Amino acid sequence: MKKVLVFSFVLCSVCGLNSFAQNEEAGMDSRMKIWMDYMTPGPMHEMMAKHAGTWKMVSKMWMEPNSEPQVSEGTVDAEMILGGRYLKMVAKFPFMGMQTEGWSLEAFDNGKKEFINIWIDNMGTGVAISTGKYDEATKSIIYNGKMYDPVSGKDTDYKSISRKISDNEMKFEMFSNYEGKEFKVMEISYTR
Repeated sequence: MKKVLVFSFVLCSVCGLNSFAQNEEAGMDSRMKIWMDYMTPGPMHEMMAKHAGTWKMVSKMWMEPNSEPQVSEGTVDAEMILGGRYLKMVAKFPFMGMQTEGWSLEAFDNGKKEFINIWIDNMGTGVAISTGKYDEATKSIIYNGKMYDPVSGKDTDYKSISRKISDNEMKFEMFSNYEGKEFKVMEISYTR
């Protein structure tokens, strides 16, 4: 009788472990699929890839409302990196007598369903980070973010709009606050 009980216990344990292993394997497969979906470039990445190439840029910058803009021309080299997951853009242009270089890294997060943009340049030592959603009606990504303002000594909010006009034309606009009111601080037209 003891042998039958021991055998039954072992059989139940093996069956239970096997069932647990199958459930664990099914859970692992489910988690793996989630990761695969998260890491696989999709339609938004394909849209970003259309920006790869060399662009001519004309930028206008306003220091305050109703002032004359600082106008400059430059170039942007854009490429998809890390297996088509991110768009890296390197801009070079003169600004206020200084040769300026800025890098933009754009991502679309499959999980959050939002765009993320990181901007760095040689006009500062900080990082501007913004997130945004794509608006199909206007073919635009509307970003909101923060960057450090060395004059005020604190972070400041900004909004930017990146608009695709055609496969060979883009426009970027950036807005900030001035004495409590939003005004356009930058406009960049890209052509290739």
